Amino acid sequence: MRPVKYSEPALQPPPNSPSVPYLVDAASDKAAQSDRRPWQHQYVRRLVMSDAACAGLAATTGLLIRFGSTDSVASPVSIGMAVVLPAVWVLAMLILRTYEKRFLWEGPEEFRRVFLASALLLAMVGTASWAVKMEVARGFVVVALPLATVATLITRYLWRQCMRRRQRAGECVQNTLLVGHPRGVTALHQQIVRESRAGHWVVGCCLPSGAGWSQEVDGLPVFGDLDAVIHVVRRYDVDSVVLLPSPELDGPALRRLAWELEKTSAELLLAPAVTEIVGPRVRIRPMSGLPLVHLERPELRGIRRLTKGVFDRSAAAFGLLVLLPLLLGVAIAIKLTSWGPVFYRQERVGRHGTTFSMLKFRTMVEGADQMLDALAADNDGNGVLFKKKVDPRVTGIGAVLRRYSLDELPQLLNVVRGEMSLVGPRPPLPSEVDHYGFDMHRRFLVKPGLTGLWQVSGRSDLSWEESVRIDLRYIENWSLSFDLMILWRTLGAVLRGSGAY
Repeated sequence: MRPVKYSEPALQPPPNSPSVPYLVDAASDKAAQSDRRPWQHQYVRRLVMSDAACAGLAATTGLLIRFGSTDSVASPVSIGMAVVLPAVWVLAMLILRTYEKRFLWEGPEEFRRVFLASALLLAMVGTASWAVKMEVARGFVVVALPLATVATLITRYLWRQCMRRRQRAGECVQNTLLVGHPRGVTALHQQIVRESRAGHWVVGCCLPSGAGWSQEVDGLPVFGDLDAVIHVVRRYDVDSVVLLPSPELDGPALRRLAWELEKTSAELLLAPAVTEIVGPRVRIRPMSGLPLVHLERPELRGIRRLTKGVFDRSAAAFGLLVLLPLLLGVAIAIKLTSWGPVFYRQERVGRHGTTFSMLKFRTMVEGADQMLDALAADNDGNGVLFKKKVDPRVTGIGAVLRRYSLDELPQLLNVVRGEMSLVGPRPPLPSEVDHYGFDMHRRFLVKPGLTGLWQVSGRSDLSWEESVRIDLRYIENWSLSFDLMILWRTLGAVLRGSGAY
């Protein structure tokens, strides 16, 4: 099929998304920006109001804690600080650009900027009080500013969760246009569908001339070639144009497209060729007058690995002490309800391909391994990992333990012994390793984890390709903060029990 400049296939608008008519010039584009996506402006206004309320509540609490239980009277400076703190707090958030829409709704950048704004404000108050000898009660500052930070982070997290619920219901969507070759468009579209809670709705795609044309790519309508991008942006009220790597989008072509998009309200996003590497590892580095993307090595050794090891072992030992009554209760329940040992040991493959004996609470009948061949034909797994949603080998108490992942708790002992980490790729069986390709052997650079990105992203409901992608994403972007985020998300995944069978 010959490429065309522009085609307009039948396309239903996204749910609850306003339909904006075709905008014929830059002036009308600018006029439409003031009233498009009213939910975005409403969301920012709510953030400003909640930030001010958090600061006001923190200032009042700080005064009560500092002066409420004593006979001392708050100084005029302290009272003045409490009165102006909400306005100063919002100003600090504004200076650190925490209200810019590109930082909202997804990603950790919003929360990082809130923390930096609070740290900057604390430093400024401390410096000013020392320089001009202001009589600001240290107890008030120590209580009010940290409390305002915690309250702001919590309220912003709750606002984001409320937004996610609306986006899952089809509201507050952002129209997205993909531009690139069919293979890249397909891969990126599938990733967006998997992360549908982010609220992106792909209206369609544009393909370079001669890119293997068809009417659809992965179910997306093809609007035309690169010359049709601006027309599609205006016709379908596109919020984001995502450009995938392609030879046709060289420097001059990309520059001209960026200039055209400046006349609209759409953002221009460039998808890197290495899509699984994100965040701190990607930096802009000048070289011979050119801004080049510098890809840093993954931090898999050195002081940060030592820090991870110390954190893993100390946290696991503390967890064993705190959970000891629960562990004893589960052990007794297993012993009383089925014949066999309390623990189940299984050989797994760890860091550098070495094997170790992984501990779990026994959730199946004794001799379940010998029954595997009879069930292999009826596999609900992903082709490599054997799973059954309704497994006759699972005991009654075992089904409950699997539902809430309580059977995994004995692996805290593996963490204390240094065989596993709290967070890492799922520990594979030797039989699974036999099916690994070249990419999957990279997972042996780190220890397997008690939990990990795989567990909080769908677990057994994931395909094998998705499992590979998620494991590699964790390894390529490992950091201690990433581990803490996964541990936090694990709690929700365990309570939901999605993919646990």
